[in-house]
This record gives sequence, structure tokens and C-alpha cells, in this order.
Amino acid sequence: MNAPTELTQQESAALAHVKAAEKAAAQIPVVAGVKPRDIERAAVIGAGTMGGGIAMALVAAGIPVTLIDANEEGLQRGLARIRDNYNQSIRRGKLDESTRDARLALITGSTAIADVNDADMVIEAVFEDLGLKQGIFRELDQHAKAGAILATNTSGLDINEIAAVTKRPQDVVGAHFFSPAHVMRLLEVVRADKTSDEAVVTLMELGRRMGKVSVYSLVYPGFIGNALFRNYNREAHFLVEDGALPHEVDAALKDFGYAMGIFAVHDMAGNDVGYQTRKAQMATRPNDRRWNDLIMKLVDMGRLGQKSGKGWYRYEAGDRTPHRDPEIEQYIVEESARMGIARRQISPEEIIKRCMYGMINEGAKLLEQGIALRASDIDVVYATGYGFPAKRGGPMYYADQIGLANVYHDIKRLYEEYGYWWKPAPLLEKLAASNGKFADL
Repeated sequence: MNAPTELTQQESAALAHVKAAEKAAAQIPVVAGVKPRDIERAAVIGAGTMGGGIAMALVAAGIPVTLIDANEEGLQRGLARIRDNYNQSIRRGKLDESTRDARLALITGSTAIADVNDADMVIEAVFEDLGLKQGIFRELDQHAKAGAILATNTSGLDINEIAAVTKRPQDVVGAHFFSPAHVMRLLEVVRADKTSDEAVVTLMELGRRMGKVSVYSLVYPGFIGNALFRNYNREAHFLVEDGALPHEVDAALKDFGYAMGIFAVHDMAGNDVGYQTRKAQMATRPNDRRWNDLIMKLVDMGRLGQKSGKGWYRYEAGDRTPHRDPEIEQYIVEESARMGIARRQISPEEIIKRCMYGMINEGAKLLEQGIALRASDIDVVYATGYGFPAKRGGPMYYADQIGLANVYHDIKRLYEEYGYWWKPAPLLEKLAASNGKFADL
């Protein structure tokens, strides 16, 4: 085994920044002094992986939960998955049987949405479909008691459109949990236009009780986390079209400090995640900019990732190690030619710049519009929810270390070369000109 490497002074400072940023995220000046409502009982709608994980997080905090699914089969499958998760924890020595039994006793299953009637907090965790969620919130409006907080676990839908179907938009709030929800520490608390201060404070406090780092955001496509992730993801795919191969992008990201490269992550999660949504969007998206559809083509080829034995890499039966696959590499080279792109050697430095600077530029837009309260909140989201190496402090902290004038200079050059996606954020331009830092905002 390799001996642990000593942290440099820079890395120690970055880790200290992340720790301080977690504390700072709990402070929201606009709701200072507002008291949270009491949450003694909760209900979770949807007994899938996400709903089950949320139920487990709630009962771990001692809050009884009614877990509701549309049908008995889905409910029983969800309850079995929860029990299985607990049993795995027991096998790993992380839990004892009496704790498992006590927690299971706090979960009541149901197929009747009317059973939310005694919950102080209802968290909807169904499939990411606006119409489906709106239908559920119309029903919750009828059955939930007055003063109950109605939270939607969405990773990017417009919460205003969900709140609008109820007569109590002040009680509707976004609760973006990360999967697996009983393990992942991040919770994005998303305020819609009419969400009350009380609803925000109550969900922030509930997150704390569940041992989560709650980070405040306003409504924006993808909120904080997925807004930045889109830029990271898109550039990684463009790099592959421009001349890098998946293993080269992944190697650069691992050298930077990520535990896994993005293409290995895609293969693990399944390349078909979000396929239908993207397919639907293709018909109406603007054609004045470049899009990355390579992952869609992989799905059409049946290369779903680990679960099908082939994706961006190939996998041996019973082994999750990614192996280079000449077949897909040849296909990528041919796709570049079909798109009229002359492939070239791409350095690890360029890979890191294009993946990181796209996120930094988007972060500057979020700060400018007040979507995120502070740069350190963006760093916390990334270090706790997206695998950004904590020893780098988060994307905005990393940018401050490089110097915003340097970052801006490179983004401007990328904009001249690649156009639309690289338009520099006005805030970044302003800070670069004045030798400012995101940390000073």
C-alpha cells in the first residue's frame, strides 16, 4: 500500500476553506432571526431509490416517516431495499440489529396519498417529470395539513411551476438530495419566488438534523450544482470530439484529484440516465451553438456502461474496472471525422482548464444573479456533492488561487476560439480588471 502523501501548505489551506465554508453555508442573512417550524413527523412520496434514501435519512434523525408509493408492488420493493441497505450496514459493522429494528419501526408504508395528513413535512421524490410532480402537489394541497411544508426533490425543474398548482406556494420549497440520500451529505435548499422564510429555515434546520450540509439557492436551471456540472460535462465530451480519448480525460481529472474521471462515472451511473429528456429537447434546441450528442449515440448502440458490460470503456464480468476499448475509440475517431473536426493531441493542462474554467465562469453568473449567496457556498456544493477534490478548495477558491485575471484571459481566448458556451461572465471580467477575488464578494 502507498504511504499517505503529506499535504502541502496550499492543500491544508484549501481543506480549511472547505470546513469554514460548510459553517458559513448555514448563515442566510435574509432569514436571520426566523424560527423553524417543528418537524415531528414526515411523509415521503415515492419509494424508489431516492425516496427510500430520504426516508432512511429522516429516521436516522429520529423522525417517523410515512413512505407512500403509487402501488403496493413499488412500496414493497422500496421497503425491501431499505431493509437490505440496513443489513449491508450491519455486515460492514456500521450498524447493529437493534438500531436497524428501531429505524424500521419508524417507517410506515402506504399507497394512499391522503396519509400525508399528519406530516409536518412532506418530501416528494418521484421521477423528474414536471407534469407528474404537479399532479402530486395538487393532491398534497388537498390532503396535507395547514402549515405543513411541501418539499420537492428535483435536480433542476422550475419549482415556481410546481408551487403554482397549490393554494399555498409559501409552503413549497426545493429539497435537492443527492443519491444515495442516506449517505450523501449535500442538500440544496431551493427557494422559489413565493417560498416563505419559515419554509427555508425549517428545511435548512432539518438538513442539519439529518447530518447534512444544507446550501441555499434560488431557482435557476440546475440550481447551483447541476448548473456548473453541465459545463464540466459538456467540455469533457467536446474534448473527446476534439482529439482526446475518454481514458485521457479521466486520467487528467484523476491527477487533478477527482476519485473518478467523468467517463468512468457515466459508465457507473448508466449512460442512459436523462436519455429521454435529452431526446425530447433535441427537436427544439437552438442551432446557433455546439451540442454534445455522443453519449446519446452510445445508448443507441446499447453501450449503457457497467450494467451492459460496455460504455465508454469495456468491463469484464463481475468486475467494475474500466478497460480501454478499441471499438469505441475507433468509433469516436470516425465521429469526429463525420462532424468535420480535425482531431489533435490535447494536453492534460487543456483538459483541466476546459473542464474547470467552464464551471468557474458559470459560478460567476450564479453569484452575479444572486442564485448562490457566496462563492464559498458553490465550493461547498462541489466538495460535498460532486467529488471536486477538497484539497483544491472548490472551483471558486481554485479560481482565486490561479488569479481571476489569468482565468478571464483564458476564458476570453476560449470564447474567441469556440464561441457561445464560453462567453465570459461580466462579474468575472469586472473582478479580473480590478484584481479582485470571488472570496471578497
